Amino acid sequence: MSGSIKVGEARYRESFGRYLEDFEVGATYEHRPGRTISEADNTWFTLLTMNQHPIHFDVEYAKHSEFGQPIVNSALTLAIVVGMSVSDISQKAIANLGWTDITMPNPVFPGDTITAETEILSKRESKSRPTQGIVDVETRAYNQHRDPVMIFRRSALIPKQGHGVDDKLL
Repeated sequence: MSGSIKVGEARYRESFGRYLEDFEVGATYEHRPGRTISEADNTWFTLLTMNQHPIHFDVEYAKHSEFGQPIVNSALTLAIVVGMSVSDISQKAIANLGWTDITMPNPVFPGDTITAETEILSKRESKSRPTQGIVDVETRAYNQHRDPVMIFRRSALIPKQGHGVDDKLL
């Protein structure tokens, strides 16, 4: 969370995240630290979201599945991976504009540690909002064995320098 810094009589607002000008097409940001997903995380999220599929929380049921054990709810994996990317990609975002191509090439199991990275695919100025622009990214998540577990694309509306919410606060 950003705060303010006082130097002598002047105050400066410490700001986190990136403005449109800070993104470079082709750059890849590694999101750290990783996050180990626990059995409790998976059970709580699954029940909180009313997902009643027993593959997520019934060990006996899951033993008979092709995985042989419970798997992490994919919506939880998505939420964690997006959260991991916020400080690098969307801390200053005005809004997420869309999500596409969400794939899950390998399952996530309770106890897996997830890391992620995001590549900047494109950026452009908004035609209708002169103080903002659109950044398109691809985020890739991996387990502790470096097996890919989730890949998705998203677009975010990002302010230009001097036009973010942080710029209006002191």
